[in-house]
Amino acid sequence: MRALRLALLIGAALITAPAVQAQTPPAPRTFTALDVFNLEFMADPQVSPDGKTVAYVRRSNDIMTDRARSAIWAVDLASGEHRPLVTGAGAYTAPRWSPNGDRLLFMATEPQRKAELKVMRLADRAQATVAALPEAARGPVWSPNGKWIAFAMLAATDARTLATAPKKPEGAEWAGPARVFDRLQIHADGQGFLKPGATHVFVVPADGGTPRDLTPGKIDFADAQWLNDGVVLAVGNESEQAELQPNESEIFAIDVAAGKRTALTHRKGEDSNPAPSPDGRLIAYTGADAKAQLYTSPRLYVMNADGSNVRELTKGQDMAVGSPQWAPDGRSIYTLVQAEGQVRVVKVALADGKSEIVTREVGSGSNGRPYGQGEFNIGGPAKSPVVAFGHDSWSHPADLAVLTVDGKTRTLTDLNSDLLGQINLATLEPLKVKNPADGREFDAWVAKPPNFKPDGTFPLILEIHGGPSTMYTPTFASEIQRFAAEGFVVVFANPRGSTGYGEAFANAIDQDFPNKDADDLLAAVDAVLAKGYADPKRTFVTGGSYGGLMTAHMVGKTDRFVAAAAANPVINWTSIALAGDTAANVVDQVLRGYAWEKRDEFWRASPLSTVGKVKTPTLLMVGDEDWRTPPFEAEQFYSALKLRGVDTALVRIPTVGHNLSARPSTHNAKVDNIIAWFKAHDPKK
Repeated sequence: MRALRLALLIGAALITAPAVQAQTPPAPRTFTALDVFNLEFMADPQVSPDGKTVAYVRRSNDIMTDRARSAIWAVDLASGEHRPLVTGAGAYTAPRWSPNGDRLLFMATEPQRKAELKVMRLADRAQATVAALPEAARGPVWSPNGKWIAFAMLAATDARTLATAPKKPEGAEWAGPARVFDRLQIHADGQGFLKPGATHVFVVPADGGTPRDLTPGKIDFADAQWLNDGVVLAVGNESEQAELQPNESEIFAIDVAAGKRTALTHRKGEDSNPAPSPDGRLIAYTGADAKAQLYTSPRLYVMNADGSNVRELTKGQDMAVGSPQWAPDGRSIYTLVQAEGQVRVVKVALADGKSEIVTREVGSGSNGRPYGQGEFNIGGPAKSPVVAFGHDSWSHPADLAVLTVDGKTRTLTDLNSDLLGQINLATLEPLKVKNPADGREFDAWVAKPPNFKPDGTFPLILEIHGGPSTMYTPTFASEIQRFAAEGFVVVFANPRGSTGYGEAFANAIDQDFPNKDADDLLAAVDAVLAKGYADPKRTFVTGGSYGGLMTAHMVGKTDRFVAAAAANPVINWTSIALAGDTAANVVDQVLRGYAWEKRDEFWRASPLSTVGKVKTPTLLMVGDEDWRTPPFEAEQFYSALKLRGVDTALVRIPTVGHNLSARPSTHNAKVDNIIAWFKAHDPKK
């Protein structure tokens, strides 16, 4: 890790270097593209059974390989000692304490080796491979007695063939075999063309052995959890039409010895995230009824271990919950909640469903843009449980933190002060904005450059989030910091359609987008201009995914922006519904119908329908391996603008899919090209 290397170098200097006089530290500088390589983040905190130690994944970037690295570190809560547990040239993730805390399970992916499940004996740090796997394991968990490990993994099958090719002559070089697909989804963003097979739940002895498939067949299962030493819970959909039902799932109990599975839930909708109580008598989970609307908030439920006595704990509370975890005493359930531009940990009482906000400071800071996301874990003794979580702010990415007994946050790590302590970052101002047309209020934030003065001379960027069912938060975002470091005032917002403000707010654009959500965003720009923060003749707009759709829509709606940059946009809903990796979701939830039957609705919602009105110089950008909004989406808009003689350019970023920030260099390619496009079209350049 960077901090460790720095400490070692300083130590060597103290031994060999002659004494020098103290020097005045250099003046702070601004955030640059190379700084992205040096950021570090914490993830996946895990509290030890005795509540004395927290293990976590420490992520950094390798500038030589342009890849993220993951190591496992731990912090002793009493002494504050911060030590590495698992490091090396590979990626080490998913640390999980054994039930008695004497071992640590983790996943290892090392160069030129298959994925492995490994266990470290903490007394002497000895490691052993539990299983070498053909595919990466997902969500490994210990059995309560510590003798077994369950996990999910792709169970690959032979590719289907329709014809038998003739035998090729010895030494001949023919093309590879034809690929035959017979499922709706043939590719997925970040994975490319899907391998034939299904995700199954496996178990393996904790001291090593051959994994055993508990769910053979064509059905996908995930979210493996141990109900007790003989039963594993998992989430799946047994319907023959499962691939056409993206929002349908049930929770199953699987008998480990017999392999028999029993459905515990029977909702028309989605049940997932099973979490057994400490005594195994109850199961907490999240559920959402199938509704004919764009977004449905998952709610918190509890049922008996056999699926009986289902009750909703958050009934009457308009909040979306996720990642339920039981308090060690079994009297309450902790859950992650997006609310009002914050990510919170909320404690829900088992007896009466009363909710209590535990912390409002959860974040990850691991994305280029300030999305509301984060992780937490609760563990330790029943009388003194520990809540560990990622804690970030506008000025620093996520560090490891715990809640103290008095409810205050105690930050345990300081992963980025060596880097960010010498950088003059953007400052942030929150705004409450009202759409003048209907008075609807929403949250927005303004990032101000380091040299900012409210003199009305600065250029302004409107940055639009994806989704649309997502939420921005006032947390560290390297993309926003880069824009501000280049002298731009940046406004970002949660217009109607965003999550975190109730189900009605998220559905305010249902079957009516882009429309009033675009008006909200323009109102946010007007609010910043009214403060005299920026020059109205120097305004720009950009966004990714749904934000790219909104950007392309904006330039067909108004000429007020000097230039635009639409990243991985939806341009034509017909081609998205028939060739993207979310076809079933578009038909089932977003536009709720087939493109050939609802031609007018699909066309009206597509920015391609207004491309004939665009005059704004518009940059199009997409990842070469994007299967969420494939490259032909951006290319349709680009070609249309070229045919009309509108100033445009197309940027295709290699090696990445929909997440253009998947690698540090591709993140910088995205941001650098947007900045260059805007500066090239700035009337005061």
